[in-house]
Amino acid sequence: MDQSCFSIEMAVRDYECDMQGVVNNAVYQHYLEHARHEYLKSIGIDYAALTAQGINMFVTRVEIDYKLSLISGDRFVVELVPERVSPLRIGFRQQICRLPDRKTAIRALVTGTVLNAKGRPQLPKELDVLLQQT
Repeated sequence: MDQSCFSIEMAVRDYECDMQGVVNNAVYQHYLEHARHEYLKSIGIDYAALTAQGINMFVTRVEIDYKLSLISGDRFVVELVPERVSPLRIGFRQQICRLPDRKTAIRALVTGTVLNAKGRPQLPKELDVLLQQT
């Protein structure tokens, strides 16, 4: 990723590690999801409010390349850049970098869509406008 649109710093908690002492592979998806939700908040889209209105965001595909294992206590940053995948799908290019050396732990492409209250695909206006600019 050359340039991130959004980033958030976090730290590994003990209970996120497996028997080998590294972050369990499934936990990385939680980190990625948290960053996407915080990103949406930062551009005025409240995930919980959308859901309450019957508008549901769904992940349809996740591609992850694991590069480096994080361990308990590591600080890291999750970065993301949104991109339009198709008229009704959005992609989030994300990476997790260990701090302070910024070594890449994972790279991911998370693809999803949004269904309106009638169950039809429709991106929220704020997100649609943002993606038209990228």
